[in-house]
Amino acid sequence: MIEVLVVDDDPRVARVNAAYVEKVPGFHVAGQAHSALEALRSVATLPRLDLILLDHYLPDRTGLEVVREMRRRGDQTDVIMVTAARDVSTVQAAMRQGALQYLVKPFAFAGLRAKLEAYAELRRTLDGGGEAEQSEVDRIFGALSAPTEPGLPKGHSPTTAELVRQCLMKADGALSAQEIAERTGVSRQTAQRYLKLLERTGRARLTLKYGDAGRPEHRYVWATRA
Repeated sequence: MIEVLVVDDDPRVARVNAAYVEKVPGFHVAGQAHSALEALRSVATLPRLDLILLDHYLPDRTGLEVVREMRRRGDQTDVIMVTAARDVSTVQAAMRQGALQYLVKPFAFAGLRAKLEAYAELRRTLDGGGEAEQSEVDRIFGALSAPTEPGLPKGHSPTTAELVRQCLMKADGALSAQEIAERTGVSRQTAQRYLKLLERTGRARLTLKYGDAGRPEHRYVWATRA
């Protein structure tokens, strides 16, 4: 299990985020904190901690100051920023101080799940040890990135696009919009919109499944599997 500390100044938000974490297989909430002082105390006292979901706006210090203090103490626990701070300077500072990812509030469960699943994949890759070829190095450095599809239209979320893309890539065969929706947690309409985008950009291929009557069902398969 990956042990997670959830840090947010609002206890209600912390509880919601903790509930989201517990819904993702392989993750467990080790504790919650609502200030920088509580966060640093938890980091020092929890018997095991792998990942911190860290808010930036805390009542006593900022989340980035928490990260700086952790590193000063020699603590290298992984950090994903989960915050409403959208200014580029904060995002850049988080990156420079070693935050693995940055999730902007508000977000849906699907957005956090995508980040956590990518983090779990990164840990599996790193736990393999040994030496790495360039392709393996590229995979490690890109494990937590969420590449956008070419020409991502305004109003489309890179996180949702990546979620649908990953679902389609991992499927054994063609999937309908309803099946994508059930697997990712987005609505059927949202799944359909992103599937059409993937088809237009050549990432997915549309196939038709004909039944006994009525319109054929639209099903999609990742282009490399077509």
